[in-house]
Amino acid sequence: MANQTQILEPKIFQYTFATNEPVLHVNSGDSIVARTRDARGYDENGNPLPEEMKPQQPGVTFLPSNPLLGPIFVEEAQRGDALAVHIEKITLNRPNAWSSRNANFGSLTGEGPGRRYLLNPPIEAGMHDWTLDLERNVGLYEMPNSRLPRVEIPLHPFLGSIGVAPPHGRAETALTPGEYGGNMDCVETREGTTLYLPVWADGAYLAYGDIHAAQGDGELCGSALETTAEVTLRLEVIKNWPLAWPRLEDAEFIMTAGSTRPLFEALAAAQVELLNWLVQDYGFERWDAWQLNSQVGTMRIGNIVDPYYTVVAKFPKEFLPSSL
Repeated sequence: MANQTQILEPKIFQYTFATNEPVLHVNSGDSIVARTRDARGYDENGNPLPEEMKPQQPGVTFLPSNPLLGPIFVEEAQRGDALAVHIEKITLNRPNAWSSRNANFGSLTGEGPGRRYLLNPPIEAGMHDWTLDLERNVGLYEMPNSRLPRVEIPLHPFLGSIGVAPPHGRAETALTPGEYGGNMDCVETREGTTLYLPVWADGAYLAYGDIHAAQGDGELCGSALETTAEVTLRLEVIKNWPLAWPRLEDAEFIMTAGSTRPLFEALAAAQVELLNWLVQDYGFERWDAWQLNSQVGTMRIGNIVDPYYTVVAKFPKEFLPSSL
């Protein structure tokens, strides 16, 4: 059967990564084109997510954050496989974005009633509006009360949330990252990257959304430049490639993402997964790989604001055996 490109016109968005009812069935090699909602559910025209497009379950109140497209059922995907998600296109389709700050949320989470203060009193909630110049690929922010009244930054859109159903039948909120991917908020999930996700349930149940037009390491205030886009993904099943954590690849690096708390444990998860990849798939002796990575590897923090933190470990492809 020839590979197909399917247009996803969602009738419902999900607030969890889980084995929810699939909205689309695809085969390995197929592509999907769909338009996302922003982290609060607004579309490219500023319309909120209608009630009939929100998940409904008697007796359950969902956390209404990061509405997800999907899940998508990939016919050939079975437990123990990996799902390669080729991020082929992320086209921003809205001339604005927002970022927010909220008490007891963000990187300064020691604040708040009954908790130890870190660097500041509780944060005053507020919204920050950004203009997106899509032709010039920059974001503009007005700061009339600051000595720098206006700032312009380059845009680098990526998927803040993308993942499969977690293991053991779990359901995780769209705000949470883990071994299934999820809300990793790492800037590497961008156009041109291939994301490799462990398949924990037959069909994979891929879900995604939460487009960020730009974001610094850590997503310090708790939100990025939240907006919408049209996204094109191509899905490929890699048989019998069991992964413990998500892996990524672009033109320059192979990468792994670990998501847990405390931050050191996320770092360790990412680094052990990267070490295993270098040994098992690239033929390095284990401690040679560890030594080389100690000298040429890099890391970045995806987020330090979600229920679990995310660290991405990166190894330059120029030092892989096939590149030498």
